[in-house]
Amino acid sequence: MTALRPKNLQPSTTLDGTDLAILAALVEDGRMTNAALAARVGVAESTCAYRVRALRDSGVIAGVTARLNLGALGHPIQAVIKVRLGSHDREHVRDLYDQLVRVPGVLTVLHVAGEDDFHLHVAVGSPENLRDMVLEHITIHPIVRQTQTQLVFEVREGRGVL
Repeated sequence: MTALRPKNLQPSTTLDGTDLAILAALVEDGRMTNAALAARVGVAESTCAYRVRALRDSGVIAGVTARLNLGALGHPIQAVIKVRLGSHDREHVRDLYDQLVRVPGVLTVLHVAGEDDFHLHVAVGSPENLRDMVLEHITIHPIVRQTQTQLVFEVREGRGVL
């Protein structure tokens, strides 16, 4: 098996099968106790704790999050908003990016190549909230030339990289 080398790791650091097994288990359940994780991976608890700490310290584990039921939180409508810019001045693009990630209801902002410049995955409570998000938080920026909004019918998690 070929060892993986994420770019933020030191060149001498590699991930072995145990590291990958730990990562796969944590992706499935980030709340797993060290004892349960060690048992699942087949290593001593002290070894497991050391490995997890090393994975965090090296930046491979960037954080642990909770998946939320957006509908239960009053945000049943999801959409992808494509944003096309009329200007690509670096400072203006960075400023817009910083502002987009702070808009309430924005789940993810992707800065992309191609016809569009940003893709926003958003969750809102109503069609009117979606309209207001676009009009009050996106198209008000002078460098935004065009937006296109696509409703999301269903979301499924992908397999991931492991």
